[in-house]
Amino acid sequence: MIDESGGGAASIGVRAPAAERWRARASVSRIRVALVDDHHLVLEGLRLVLAGEPDLEVVGDASTEAEAFDLVASTGPDVLLLDLTFPEGDGLPLLQALHARHPLLRIIVLTVLRGPETVRQAMLAGASGYVVKGARSRELFEAIRAVSRGERYLHSSVTAAIIDDSIHWLRMGGPVSAREREVLALLAAGHSATAIGQTLGISVHTVRRHVANLSAKLGLHGTTALTLYAIQNGFVRDL
Repeated sequence: MIDESGGGAASIGVRAPAAERWRARASVSRIRVALVDDHHLVLEGLRLVLAGEPDLEVVGDASTEAEAFDLVASTGPDVLLLDLTFPEGDGLPLLQALHARHPLLRIIVLTVLRGPETVRQAMLAGASGYVVKGARSRELFEAIRAVSRGERYLHSSVTAAIIDDSIHWLRMGGPVSAREREVLALLAAGHSATAIGQTLGISVHTVRRHVANLSAKLGLHGTTALTLYAIQNGFVRDL
């Protein structure tokens, strides 16, 4: 005679831990995503979109630079979606600081900015991916999954611009342009990239591109070397 109560108890005792282990594995395999954007509607929209993907889990969001540091420290996400525009200013220093503090964190820039120099600066600052806000949701999912695997991801709308811009940069060569002279003079006078941009009426990303062009043309790297060159060649003036 079979003891059904004992067999049942034994059967349940085996199945329950197995189910728990499966759920634990499923939970571990989900990609933990954090969101940083200064627009609450954008954050809410991202949460709704990402909630439909079973392998993605939103662990928190932030709308200021200070909150971004707390968010990453407290939730330990695998992937961070980060905008580059904040009321405090340029988001690139935030990106660089987050990457420095959390080198294993995969950061995807999600922004309206499409300029090739902005993309280049973001990747140099530590971004693993770059997606524009006009992208389709499936492209964002692809980006998150790709960077979580250790790959890099560039949205198709900026890839062509990066290639064209790089070709133009390689062909450009030649002497220092008038605009580059202005940037160099202001840089040598001690102005920051933000201040130079405000003085010349150009974006901070364009300023950084001019500095990068100057470094490539002159074979000089770093503000000190560029400043010395500007002084020696009479580019510095009263501003």
